[in-house]
Amino acid sequence: MTIEQLRRMHQARPLRPFRVHMADGRHLDVVHPEFPAHRPTGRTVMIAGPDDSFEVIDLLLVTSLEPIDGQARSRRQRTTSTRRPARASSINR
Repeated sequence: MTIEQLRRMHQARPLRPFRVHMADGRHLDVVHPEFPAHRPTGRTVMIAGPDDSFEVIDLLLVTSLEPIDGQARSRRQRTTSTRRPARASSINR
């Protein structure tokens, strides 16, 4: 993952919310264009949360970026079958 990939996702207009996946299994959601702040060196990024919290992350520890939206499903839900149960057969009279 490079700083340019993160910048492209961040600078898209309108912003499409995205998720930053970290090497330790955590993820951070960017849902507003003012949430990420890039350092001039390009190696670290501060990502603010909607509750005024923030994390400074090293881009070397970012494994991937994933677009998200209000209807995105978790990975577990995506792998679960969404088939409906079979209907009971009708009884012949």
